[in-house]
Amino acid sequence: MRLLRRDFEVLAAVTDGQALLEAAARLKPDVCVLDISMPVLNGIETATHLKKSSSPAKVIFLTIHNDSDSVGAAFQSGAEGYVFKTRMAADLIVAVREVLAGRTFLSPC
Repeated sequence: MRLLRRDFEVLAAVTDGQALLEAAARLKPDVCVLDISMPVLNGIETATHLKKSSSPAKVIFLTIHNDSDSVGAAFQSGAEGYVFKTRMAADLIVAVREVLAGRTFLSPC
């Protein structure tokens, strides 16, 4: 997440969905960046649990999955942003700014 560190304070980097939920409960981040293909709890499950816990954190997916089913499932789970990894350099910082401003973001295809 070196890309984010230039413009934002990165509170933690975790390796799986369960660790993200634990870190989010402890650190109270403004934004959580997830991948759909996370171990233990996948990103969709993690986002769903995060939203059910009443966390105020905005959720952005950063993923290789660019099919409409994955995008739909991500937004249905509570995501506010969705960035394709192939567009990470161009879109991730923009996505964080957009969701922090209360808007949604979806990488263009």
